[in-house]
Amino acid sequence: MHATFPLLQATDFPVIRRHALEILQVNLGYKCNMSCVHCHVNAGPSRTEMMDSETLALIPEVLAARALHTLDLTGGAPELHEAFRWLVRAARAQDCKVIDRCNLTILFEPGQEDLAEFLAEQQVEIVASLPCYSLENVDKQRGKGTFDKSILALQKLNALGYGLPNTGLVLNLVFNPQGASLPPDQATLEADYKRELLQHFGIYFNQLLAITNMPIQRFGSMLISKGQFNDYLRLLHENFAAANLATVMCRNLVSVDWQGFLYDCDFNQQLGLALPSSGRPHLRDLLQQNIAGQAIRVADHCYGCTAGQGSSCGGALKDESQLQGCAA
Repeated sequence: MHATFPLLQATDFPVIRRHALEILQVNLGYKCNMSCVHCHVNAGPSRTEMMDSETLALIPEVLAARALHTLDLTGGAPELHEAFRWLVRAARAQDCKVIDRCNLTILFEPGQEDLAEFLAEQQVEIVASLPCYSLENVDKQRGKGTFDKSILALQKLNALGYGLPNTGLVLNLVFNPQGASLPPDQATLEADYKRELLQHFGIYFNQLLAITNMPIQRFGSMLISKGQFNDYLRLLHENFAAANLATVMCRNLVSVDWQGFLYDCDFNQQLGLALPSSGRPHLRDLLQQNIAGQAIRVADHCYGCTAGQGSSCGGALKDESQLQGCAA
């Protein structure tokens, strides 16, 4: 796989600093039951990196010490960690919102047959990847058979109350472009998703989150192989919107890797850009240290979060009309 950081290190991205920490985003490991083309983590079935029990035990302590309101669990497939359910229960016992970044197909993996019921019982917010509402585009990006499994999973979640009014069970979907383009207008695309999924499959969900593909790891390497890397960076630079700097996710979130080391965001984690410090900051440091006001480490990939309508783990940062179909 091609290394992307040497091509991103030199940058003129603006200097930005942290606000108060609110969200702890934890990568429980790189093992996944899928190997998606757009994956910036390069996760897959053969990956073995998983968080150990000592590091895992620090997470509820940090949530309490820093009075954080959200635990955002990612991977790989975070549900494949043997202590996933313990961690969810521990966070919910502290009245902390838990987000599960779910690939949907995990609901049909051996040993996960009751996963959907567990998530509903714990009122876990689900953020699920569905890069289009058509079979051809989803299977092209995420593997043959993924679309059908995803639809079945969404129907199962709907049956439990996810995505329906007045249940408190939040189901958000994620759109990623298939190629070297920016996401279309989030609100317009959300309306298309809701219409098509309801009409053809009877599926409901709360929000669509449109997220820009980052030129790192698997996706970045693919761009280099196709000779599109520089053009994609140029696209991100040309669509820079300074207004998005105020709400980029690194302002109030810290990313934790499977070893417990800290980063400004999940993308910096994959590039090995640790949180600024004299040492290598670790989860245990957050038990005592307040990182508000610290400078955020930036490189050229940061333009991906600020281009056009903006992009974060919560989708677009502002409403901007860039109408494209989901075949983009």
